[in-house]
Parts: sequence; structure tokens; C-alpha cells
Amino acid sequence: MSDVIITDKQLSSSAFSAVINAPIEQVDIADWLFNLPEAEYQRCCPPDHISAGTTSTDDGKRMSINVEMIGKTLMVQHYVAEVATPGLCRMVSTSDAFTPNGRTRVQVIWTLSVKKIDANTCEYTNSVVAHPTQEFLDFIAVHGTPFEDAAAARQRDGGDHNSRETPLFAASIERRALARRVAGAA
Repeated sequence: MSDVIITDKQLSSSAFSAVINAPIEQVDIADWLFNLPEAEYQRCCPPDHISAGTTSTDDGKRMSINVEMIGKTLMVQHYVAEVATPGLCRMVSTSDAFTPNGRTRVQVIWTLSVKKIDANTCEYTNSVVAHPTQEFLDFIAVHGTPFEDAAAARQRDGGDHNSRETPLFAASIERRALARRVAGAA
């Protein structure tokens, strides 16, 4: 499926940070993301997070598939890794959005990053930016919804979701980092 992404329009943008109480050398966001058990994903933003798994594109790029509720919209995210390193993952999805008015698609860019604070702590940042597809713009036009109203709703709901999942993601990454340190010491 070929979607036209409208990059000069933004539906939402939010970024939240939380402290990870582990040395940055022990943190590996890509390892965490691509080995995240479904139950752990669900614990990272209940009840919004429904399911998660990993796969790959036809050409072998790593993917994270996430199913979650953002406000009243069921999102099926098809995140393709553009960057997947211990300190940075940039994931891009043309996502299916199942709204109360029907189904459409939006682009979501999810950036997970970590930076060192000191020898024993680092800061995790969870950034999410959404852009409309042409299909989305046509969809809201048919339903008489001004773009500004759709963007305001996405900003509200997406920001709320991100603010709740970020500290739980950081805690999950911290647990994995500390487990890696223990495994490395054994």
C-alpha cells in the first residue's frame, strides 16, 4: 500500500522524559524494544496497550507492531526501524487508525532515546510525532471535521498517552538494563 504522507502538516507532537537508574553503558533501547514481551508492553500503559510483537519488512528491516488505544481510537502501529542502536531508536509507522467514524491511516514517528546524566543514571526520552496521510485528510473532510479540531484531539489524546507510558517504559528499560548487568557479572 502506498500512502501519501503530508509532512508539512502535523497532527500532534509530544516528548516526555524519565530517569533510568542504571549506567548508560548497560542500557540498550533496541535490545529492549525488539525483545519486549507482550505482557511487559501491556504493563507499560494499562489499559491502553493491548498487544505488541516484532517482525521484519520484506527487505529485512526490523519492525515493532503495537496495538494500543489512543483516546477513542484503536491504533495498529507498523513501526519500521530507521535507526536501532543502544541509545537511539527511530521508528516510523504508517498506522491504521480505527476511529468511532471508521478506519483511516496516519504516519507516526516514534523516537526513543537515552542520554547520560552521571555514572549511575541516564535520561530516557519518548517522543511521538504524527502526520496525516492524504487518506486521513479526505476522511476528516467527509466527516466535516476541520483539520484543527482533529489535530487538537490527537494532541490531547496522544500527549496524555505518552505522558503515562514514558515513565513505565523507562522503568522497564531500567529493569532490563539492571538484569543485563547482573547477567554480565555472573
